[in-house]
Amino acid sequence: MSPFPRGNGESLLTGIPTWEYNKTMNSVKHVFGPVPSRRLGISLGVDIIPFKTCSLDCIYCECSKTTNLSLRRESFVSVDAILGEIKKSIAGAQYIEYITFSGSGEPTLNKDIGAIIKGIKAMSDIPVAVLTNGTLLYLDDVQEALLAADLILPSLDAASPGAFAEINRPHKDLELKNVIEGLVGFSARYKGQLWVEVFIVGGVNDNDQELELLHRTLKRINPTRVQLNSLDRPPAYENVLPVDTTVLQSIVEKWNDLPVEVIKRVRERGEIASFSRNLESSILNTVQRRPLTIEDLVTLTGMKRVELFKYIDILEKEKKIITRIVGNHIFYAPIGQ
Repeated sequence: MSPFPRGNGESLLTGIPTWEYNKTMNSVKHVFGPVPSRRLGISLGVDIIPFKTCSLDCIYCECSKTTNLSLRRESFVSVDAILGEIKKSIAGAQYIEYITFSGSGEPTLNKDIGAIIKGIKAMSDIPVAVLTNGTLLYLDDVQEALLAADLILPSLDAASPGAFAEINRPHKDLELKNVIEGLVGFSARYKGQLWVEVFIVGGVNDNDQELELLHRTLKRINPTRVQLNSLDRPPAYENVLPVDTTVLQSIVEKWNDLPVEVIKRVRERGEIASFSRNLESSILNTVQRRPLTIEDLVTLTGMKRVELFKYIDILEKEKKIITRIVGNHIFYAPIGQ
């Protein structure tokens, strides 16, 4: 598997370990990784939204509760600054499969996202992906901004107003019918890949009625893929119930006229070209001293939650760390402690 070239045709392989490289990138504030992603392989993350600024306050969010619930699109950071960070990051990266708009907020709330996507396409051949909750696709300017991306990954967890309110806790002015019509309209225009994620919450959207509503709605959207997910990380709110893989697989069978799949928990280490042994050692050495929460690890390593979780997934699968629940907190500890 060959690395994607930069716009000038040079290889992205430099031999510089990602963890060491990132430590030297003090001027890079809005770009992270490359990190292993369950859905996108090796991804360079681009975070263009202030922390927890979002149109939803999803009960399952791994990035904690939304502190700024908003529908207002703004220019949060200079386009040139973002593009400069991306250029610097891909110049030192070993391997990148996607440049991905993600992070701790809703990227389409940045009204400059279209200009940033076009700037990326002008400097690099690496495909551009956008992880979005899809709530603003009813706006023409948001649709226009995303048309240049190679892959859009919106979410749709409910097709009834009640389940939408319970799972996603939307801004008071956001209506589900607009969200759905925005997804349908965008899908009809978009020429790239559209992968819709559906997060299943036990006791809320896992019953026959909710699943049938979702099924009919997804048929209207007509995505390239439908990807099912459920809770396997600390959520923003307590009492969020996961469903097991047998439930997800039963939905796959029910929705057999859709291109549906269950999102895999982790990729194998051997598939991850840029897995950083330095970051792995840092996590293991840190939890060896005492069990820590994800918030503790963020503080101690300086890494983003979304980046750390990629490594935690692999370390758990390889049985190098375990999770322990104490009260309302999930702690990570080495095996045998």
